Amino acid sequence: MSGIWVWLEQFQGKIPSIAWETLGVAQRLADAQGTAVTAVLMGDGIAPLAEEAIAMGADEVQVMEHAALADFRLEPYLAVLVPRIQEGAPQAVLLPSTARGRELAGGLAAELGTAALVDVIEVAVEDQRITAVRPMYEGKLFARIYVERTPAILTVRGRAFPRPDPDPNRKGEIRRVAVALDPSAFPTQILEWIQEAEGEISLNEARIVVGGGRGVGGPQGFEPLRELARALGAALGATRAVVDVGWIPYKHQVGQTGKTVSPDLYIACGISGAIQHLSGLRGVKVIVAVNKDPEAPIFKVARYGVVDDLLKIVPALTAELRRRGLARG
Repeated sequence: MSGIWVWLEQFQGKIPSIAWETLGVAQRLADAQGTAVTAVLMGDGIAPLAEEAIAMGADEVQVMEHAALADFRLEPYLAVLVPRIQEGAPQAVLLPSTARGRELAGGLAAELGTAALVDVIEVAVEDQRITAVRPMYEGKLFARIYVERTPAILTVRGRAFPRPDPDPNRKGEIRRVAVALDPSAFPTQILEWIQEAEGEISLNEARIVVGGGRGVGGPQGFEPLRELARALGAALGATRAVVDVGWIPYKHQVGQTGKTVSPDLYIACGISGAIQHLSGLRGVKVIVAVNKDPEAPIFKVARYGVVDDLLKIVPALTAELRRRGLARG
């Protein structure tokens, strides 16, 4: 078996922070076993990212470029990556726990006849075997698991591990891998990308999240939350209930059927605290709740609580941040 591999997710030529965090986990595993880290870059016109991957901790970078890989699609990505993994025989393949990473992890596990551990929050090497801890049952339990077959496929939860610091003096090997694909052989194609608003912060990478529930009262009730999020440099989150009624797009949903977030601070505004929503907050360090109902379940998990009208408290908080010169936007 040959080292630890990590798939470096990229979108439109940019690598998200969660991918670098995943690379950092790969480094830890490789150091514990005295082996090397191979990073895999896939796309079109992404070769310049290889030097950055070396600086961030990769010992080797395999660059796979082809027009059919420009946008993520499971079929061509599997067609290219599976043979490389079979040839390289790594002990483990790590991927960021994003929508793309989880989809690719499941496909790799199926094609390689192994297992995928999703949303890993701890890793270790025990008796030369990689073990991982992942939450189960909406975060009520944590399981320590290992995969008997190789390679083990692991997806790494965002912000569960530190991002490595770049070292511009690091040296490594960059290998260009020839890719032969027939684009017409794959049943799916990307028609267009719906761009996120400029400057919008991703829930997966945010250090602060401002979340809204039914208590905001309607679509316009999210406007003061957006202002607070801009002032804090935060991402905007929401419960499933308000997404289902169309008050805010699905991409903002946090919870069991939405995104799992791990910010340092989560400000829950008008959120009752249903278990389905709380399951997406297991990695949050501090929760601040603003709710008119003093019996709302959210107060049982919040470190700080304000029992009052959010439409009064949130604008006042935003104004105070600006008055003190602490607002970022």
